Amino acid sequence: MRHEHRVQLRWSDPDMLGHVNHARALSLLEDARLAMIDGRPGAQLILARLEADYLRQLYYRVDEPLCVRSWVTRLGTKSFTVRQELTQDGEVAIRADVVMVAFDFAANTSRPLTDDERAHWSAYLGG
Repeated sequence: MRHEHRVQLRWSDPDMLGHVNHARALSLLEDARLAMIDGRPGAQLILARLEADYLRQLYYRVDEPLCVRSWVTRLGTKSFTVRQELTQDGEVAIRADVVMVAFDFAANTSRPLTDDERAHWSAYLGG
């Protein structure tokens, strides 16, 4: 299953050329990943790797919501990979692969995914 999340560009997102700054666009992807967590308590994850392809420019337009589609492409013992696509005008503008790692903050180390976490993220497996 794919997770779809609407995001709204902010007035502060574009640069002086009118297109959305690349770093600002990554925060839109983060918003979508946080929505995938769905308010689950104890969601202790860290972002270990982010690879983004900027395929076309994003433009700020007042009141135009964009869509981020996210799904899990790999589910490991301690980590998983999320593919995300941000679209505008029906075209993918940014495609990213994000590796998320289950983390024990008290021990300062990675940890295995719990059965509950594995069940949650496997629902998004394969898209």
